[in-house]
Amino acid sequence: MTTLTEADALDGLRDALGLLKDREQVAQRLLDSSAKHSFDPDKELDWDAPFEEGKWFWPPELVSLYDTPLWKRMSEEQRILLSQHEAAALASLGIWFEIILMQLLVRHIYDKAATSAHVRYALTEIEDECRHSKMFARLISHGDTPWYPVSRAHQHLGRLFKTISTTPGSFTATLLGEEVLDWMQRLTFPDERVQTLVRGVTRIHVVEEARHVRYAREELRRQMVTAPRWSQEFTRVTSGEFARVFSVAFVNPDVYTNVGLDRREALAQVKASGHRREVMQNGSKRLTDFLDDIGVLRGVGRRLWKSSGLLA
Repeated sequence: MTTLTEADALDGLRDALGLLKDREQVAQRLLDSSAKHSFDPDKELDWDAPFEEGKWFWPPELVSLYDTPLWKRMSEEQRILLSQHEAAALASLGIWFEIILMQLLVRHIYDKAATSAHVRYALTEIEDECRHSKMFARLISHGDTPWYPVSRAHQHLGRLFKTISTTPGSFTATLLGEEVLDWMQRLTFPDERVQTLVRGVTRIHVVEEARHVRYAREELRRQMVTAPRWSQEFTRVTSGEFARVFSVAFVNPDVYTNVGLDRREALAQVKASGHRREVMQNGSKRLTDFLDDIGVLRGVGRRLWKSSGLLA
């Protein structure tokens, strides 16, 4: 594929999904939407209300051990407790990921015109992500659960990724972190079996993340057309490796120990669970279809995505 300039990309250039949209027009629409539909979680949510007895903290079908032999032996109380710890672990993962995303966005706009709508929207998104991270931290603190940091190895991989990632690689990773959790949260916030506070947190996140996904998708389409060939190939490989890291980090094994389960047995059953594999692939499908269409899932990168379990 021939490398093209940004000016070319704005002049009727197409990819497999059609005509690329004008970067400034997309950003202005997102800025207008942000002005109308942004939330302050500290004011929007009732943080003083206690958790409701007998309610889940995550839909049971999305809990990692659902429908495994171990799940069938657990009491309802222990299952709900596991859902609480997994919700805290996912909130912790979300904070880690959003801190990475904020740094990648700052890198992306570093040498771009600060007066452009594209940069102003990136700064708006960073504001959103700051609020989301604080909201997730407050949700963890509200319950009787610890903060669940990712492993030291994943912390170091995150530092490396932030240093070497290409711009298209950064936006691919952004979508990976946002779209799988978004799929799960869209199932969570209307589910009346789930705690009211958790539903409120996921509702806010879904509404605001929809804009972030749009921004990242449009920019990734542009990058996969205009970036040099080496950058495109590097993006395919690094995104596949990030998918492998993400799929492992998605379940923090400490949750099993903290609810009184055998950690090795739980991890083995999650790995063998057809239901869990289906959940993760369903949560990733919209993203992997998009990445396939724009040429990210090719060669070694595709094989890495398959080995992550997120691509069927």
